Amino acid sequence: IWEDDKLYLDNLQNRGTSCYLYFKIYEPNAGEQILKNYATVLTRDNFNISITNTTTGTIYRSLDETQHDNDGEVYYFAGNPTDNWVRFGGFYWRIIRINGNGSIRMIYQGTSANTTGTGTNIGMEKFNNVESNSANEYVGYKYDINQVHGLGTQSTIKQFLDNWYTNNGLSNYGDKIDGNAGFCGDRTPSTINSSSNGQGGTGATFTYYGAYIRLSTNKVPTFECANDSDLYTTSESTNGNKALTYPIGLITADEVAYAGGVYGNSNTRFYLYTNTNYWTMTPYEFNAGGATVFINYSNGEFQWDGIHSTNYIRPVINLKADVTISGSGTTTDPYVVN
Repeated sequence: IWEDDKLYLDNLQNRGTSCYLYFKIYEPNAGEQILKNYATVLTRDNFNISITNTTTGTIYRSLDETQHDNDGEVYYFAGNPTDNWVRFGGFYWRIIRINGNGSIRMIYQGTSANTTGTGTNIGMEKFNNVESNSANEYVGYKYDINQVHGLGTQSTIKQFLDNWYTNNGLSNYGDKIDGNAGFCGDRTPSTINSSSNGQGGTGATFTYYGAYIRLSTNKVPTFECANDSDLYTTSESTNGNKALTYPIGLITADEVAYAGGVYGNSNTRFYLYTNTNYWTMTPYEFNAGGATVFINYSNGEFQWDGIHSTNYIRPVINLKADVTISGSGTTTDPYVVN
């Protein structure tokens, strides 16, 4: 026991016992290193208004437990920061948030410090290139027909991301990329748009998914994933569905809302705007036109599109909590993993 600047040892049984005491200099993890760079920490409870102002030197914190993710308190960026840049694996990324488990969630920004243009994406693809768009199930990052939360079949966009991950060498950084911090593809179904009644989600039943109600109707995003079957994690993870081969996914619609986007509004002045159409991984609804997913449009509007549409893709990964970093997060001095 360490008490009053003295070390007390109990239950020593033998005379002449030697004890060796070692001290180690504490090195803060990546999340702690990042947080110390932001003098202003804010909270938000109004998500009806787009955030467009420059927020350099500012980071946001989850207001209370209702804004935590599945692991705990979250810190996130919103508006137009100029100090959330990371250089990792040969690419530039923007930090979305510090997850509840201390890992760092980042979205792909390109091979250079571009803020807009096609270079902010890794290519174009349909969300799900299936023969028929007549089933709810096709909104899933993985899916099974006749199951709301099925995980048996890979979507087209998941296969695209997995191939990019392996072809671009990110698998060489497995000791730095977190597989526990999952990617939420919330498929909570409802046949009414005001609140979730748990019905629908299969076949041709007209269905509003969880984020439709949260972001279109109520304007109340969440970092928490409602169902473990929709929290995509790797097989080595201690939580989620353990259905991923590689720890890579897409941004969620809720994360866009926390970053300053508002459903139905255009915002060309927050850090997620790239002047391109790109996918989220969040189901929107199933309507007469088929299965739809949330998307960020090139005009800055936060809306939806059908899974058969071809849009750009921006990968999302998570750095492990125990990595150490240097840098200040700017384009000229981005955070880098030591």
